[in-house]
Amino acid sequence: MAVEPLYRWTSPEVSFEEAEAFARELRLPQVIAELLLNRGFDTPEKVGLFLNPEIGHLHPPSAMLGMAGAVERIHHAIARREPVLIYGDYDVDGTVATVLLKTAIDRIAGGDSIVRYHIPHRIREGYGMQAGVLADAAAMGVRLVISVDTGIRAFAAAEEAQSLGLDLIVTDHHLPDEIGGLPPALAVINPNQPNCPYPNKDLCGAGVAFKLAQALLESSNIPAETVGTKLLPSFLKLLAIATVADAVALTGENRVIVAIGLRELVKPVQPGLRCLMELAQLTGRQSLTATSVAFRLAPRINAAGRMDIASDVVEMFLTRSPERGREIAEKLHRLNEDRRATEQAALDEIEALLASDTSLAEAGAVVLDGHGWHRGVIGILASRVVERTHRPALVLAHEDGEAYGSGRSIPGFHLLDALTAVHSVAPIFTRFGGHAHAVGFSLPSDRVPELRMSLGIYARSAMSTEALLPELHCDASLPLERITPAFVQQLHRFEPFGHSNPEPVFCSGPVRILDMRVLKDKHLRLRLEQGSAVIACLAWSRRIHWPSRLQELGLGQGAMIDVAFRIRENTNPDFGNAIELELCDLRPAHTAG
Repeated sequence: MAVEPLYRWTSPEVSFEEAEAFARELRLPQVIAELLLNRGFDTPEKVGLFLNPEIGHLHPPSAMLGMAGAVERIHHAIARREPVLIYGDYDVDGTVATVLLKTAIDRIAGGDSIVRYHIPHRIREGYGMQAGVLADAAAMGVRLVISVDTGIRAFAAAEEAQSLGLDLIVTDHHLPDEIGGLPPALAVINPNQPNCPYPNKDLCGAGVAFKLAQALLESSNIPAETVGTKLLPSFLKLLAIATVADAVALTGENRVIVAIGLRELVKPVQPGLRCLMELAQLTGRQSLTATSVAFRLAPRINAAGRMDIASDVVEMFLTRSPERGREIAEKLHRLNEDRRATEQAALDEIEALLASDTSLAEAGAVVLDGHGWHRGVIGILASRVVERTHRPALVLAHEDGEAYGSGRSIPGFHLLDALTAVHSVAPIFTRFGGHAHAVGFSLPSDRVPELRMSLGIYARSAMSTEALLPELHCDASLPLERITPAFVQQLHRFEPFGHSNPEPVFCSGPVRILDMRVLKDKHLRLRLEQGSAVIACLAWSRRIHWPSRLQELGLGQGAMIDVAFRIRENTNPDFGNAIELELCDLRPAHTAG
């Protein structure tokens, strides 16, 4: 009986002759030339821009629709010392956006700050601008409100701002409502709005706020050299964190932002950020990766919005007091531990649900709901369900008759379009919005079964059977003998890795399993041999029990296999700082011997 594959292996079709000629022209290894060609960098000029990101490669903010009006209004507020309210969001993207824009305005204004900010409480207020907050701001003399990472669908709040005599500038990156259009505002800055010529449609919310901050600084009396060599690189340090955390495409301008930002992040100045990086074990390094920011730093920042009060994050970034910075950083660290425990408890329930009812995981889309699940972790849980099932997944938590949900998707399935289609047939959502791959929404609890049925019908009609088997894209074939320290150094130049610029996966075969050792019950450490090359390979995964997998395939010591892998550098002195492989998948070799 054939064993079902874990992945559908795919590889690009690159002409050997073209790659060989390009490698000679660039004076690079042929496999590196193949990677560049596969990613669309087919001229020396494109390769130069990709491998050597510089701050000069950023697009001018003036290219963004609505920018001129917004800059003029903010400079007017600064000149007249008008109080300004920045209305943010409770995740990394929203809090960093708030910090960047407030810092820019304060720097231009000098003296006492004219800027106050509001970060909503995830549970008490929920996502988006609220009329009550706007009314309170107006009563305190605010006449200008700037939204960051929110507002593109805030029609009611925008109308309330108008009635209160408030000027509203919306900065956002979420997709506008195709039917309702744009909210009434003095200016809307969003690269995804209709007719906006800005070339980078993948900026995160903090990225859009940064472009406004950049435009303000460059049109101020601050010397251009100070803006270009000191202020903007310092801003990119925080923006890199938000860009990585929001999982936007790390190509083009976003790649420039993260590459420069990670270099700046090695030397944090803000005392709170420095302490948080110490707690995340990210200090004292010569370089940082997007992966370490995504898995060590971003979760600690996000923990405030998930479990407590996200405005603490803004204060941590802004305070100059080492004592206060450390106090908040340590609080975020504790909240992240609480978040992990809360997440694990709900995940255990979800695993039990999926195990007891296989139809849930086999549906076109997975919709899971539970009482007592913390609303702050449902987005993470949705990601875990996608990893487990390779299906689009919605996870909902019930509170007082309302269900609050978060969703994540798989390649090729536009989740926001799916919710829009479901809602257009029979309106069920109290609110919804997001992107192709991530959404947030709420609806009455008694309508969750309807959502499950309707989304399942839509997903089954919109997805092919092939799409439900995860694709493992192998970037190039790589014999084990070519994995040298010099090659690994060339590979580092492709960083930072992330969405749309993934870490390369290589394939090789046939290779022989020299020996294997089980680690912590479900992981394996293999030694692989190919010709004269012998290299260690670690097989670990949340969803795969590797010893069982090899047993199913009938593979053991001495077996000939094909492997798909990523390259790792083991810095543990017990292993001699050696190069090793991280296994993505394996299968019996197509050719033996």
